[in-house]
Amino acid sequence: MLRAGRPSDIWFKPALSVVAAMAPPNLTLLALGRLDLAMYTTAGSLCALYAHNRPYAARAGALVWVVLSMLGGLAVALVAASLTGSAVVLVTVGALLAAAQKVLCDATRIGPPGNVVLSFVSSAALFAPQTLDQVPGHLALATATGAWAWLVCMAPALVRPHGPERRATATALKAAAAYADTRGTGGTGGTGQGHAPARAAGYAAVHAAWQSLLATRAPSRTRHALERLVVRAEVALAAPAEADAGQLRAWARALRGTGPVPQAGLPRSAAGELLGVAAARSLWARLGPLTPLAVRTALGCALAGYASLALGIGRPYWALVTAASLYQANTALTWSRAVQRVVGNVVGVLVFAAVVPLAHLGQAALVLCCVAFSFGAEALISRNYWLGSLCVTPMALLITEFAGYQAPGELMRERVVDTVVGALVGFAAAVAVTDRGTGDRVERALAAADRACEHAARLLAEPDPDPAALESARRGLAVALAGLRATADAAAGEWWQRALPRERVVLTEQSGHRTLAATARRQGLLPDQGAATETEDARP
Repeated sequence: MLRAGRPSDIWFKPALSVVAAMAPPNLTLLALGRLDLAMYTTAGSLCALYAHNRPYAARAGALVWVVLSMLGGLAVALVAASLTGSAVVLVTVGALLAAAQKVLCDATRIGPPGNVVLSFVSSAALFAPQTLDQVPGHLALATATGAWAWLVCMAPALVRPHGPERRATATALKAAAAYADTRGTGGTGGTGQGHAPARAAGYAAVHAAWQSLLATRAPSRTRHALERLVVRAEVALAAPAEADAGQLRAWARALRGTGPVPQAGLPRSAAGELLGVAAARSLWARLGPLTPLAVRTALGCALAGYASLALGIGRPYWALVTAASLYQANTALTWSRAVQRVVGNVVGVLVFAAVVPLAHLGQAALVLCCVAFSFGAEALISRNYWLGSLCVTPMALLITEFAGYQAPGELMRERVVDTVVGALVGFAAAVAVTDRGTGDRVERALAAADRACEHAARLLAEPDPDPAALESARRGLAVALAGLRATADAAAGEWWQRALPRERVVLTEQSGHRTLAATARRQGLLPDQGAATETEDARP
């Protein structure tokens, strides 16, 4: 749980963006002598952490919704703080906001940092001294810095307009090459279960690349060239023993910078129609399975806040935010996040103790320390959540001092207690509120994969199948298999569930990947191994 992994390919983008979004507004407040307003400018600046994996056309709209969501939560929190001084009521409002933010972030798949930043902003605002007449001005500050964060995140489009799509395609190629290195050993047609994690990672990367390419509907020569490279990655996953891992990596390297996209030629039958199955569902359809997660979040955050109040802690929103940050796709992942959160926060408090003498040299030092920690958090958090917390914790503690220096010992004690309380109570809520629908979702994913496999097999049985239909069937089967693996993995980490059909999942995956290889061979994307082999491999 605490092992450091490889950093994200784009760790530097949110890290640099949040610095560029946070530093100018806060330094301006410093020059004006109004650093007490930094909480509201920081709220808007933190929107710069989102949507860096999306193409710029899609990023523009996504960031607008992020800013509006941040403003909505902030507005509710400020109005509530203005109308009541009851800590119990404020914790309840914070828990409901956290649940709504969690569900909407997961349903819209906005990506990291998800609901945590939104919950941090709204929960902290609930306990900030406030009157109704101050609310419009504070929201105006957050709106202005949110607009500035939007400009910061969109600025790279001027020099590398297709950067996100190129990077997503390169990631898919590298993931496919990593699986091709295994040669798919362990089973016929590259279905060895010993290398299932590498294959699952490859299909997840390919699916993410298609999602990136399909996020913008405007066709272009660059997009078409990238589509063909993603097809090559997809085919390598279907038949790793026949893939050229070196060529895949060479294509990935060529996508760096702004040079021309390498041309991966495809047979006419495959190149005629690249449909790209997005496997999209409506927002309302995605909200259904998130109901247990919403209940967990609301219950866990509320109980964590109440427990903090019972212990006499002056900042119960820290316990609330700790609970809100825990909830992942299943209970096992939630437990891992709880351990990472506690370790990271406790060590982060020690980092704060070491840095606070420097931060107290003056308000300029305080602002610069916060900016430095915001960069460090994004540089480390993709390696492991607890490493990011080493910087997030001292940054959060220093932000509380924008309105005036506070006793470090008291801040540190309250942070540690709230972290432990939030983690324990939040995880208890995750165990208490079980997700009884995981088994049903696995069954539906199995049925979808079986249908996609049978559809592809029927087309293969035709003497002259339509090329566009064959390409669509291959892409649909790849998406269905990726969805099956993701659903099965999520269900495997959910506690107190009925036995999962693990053998059926493995057999369906084996059959599906054989059919994928046969389909790619029929399209001319792989060497033809003979009609008899193709027929045998395609049998569901």
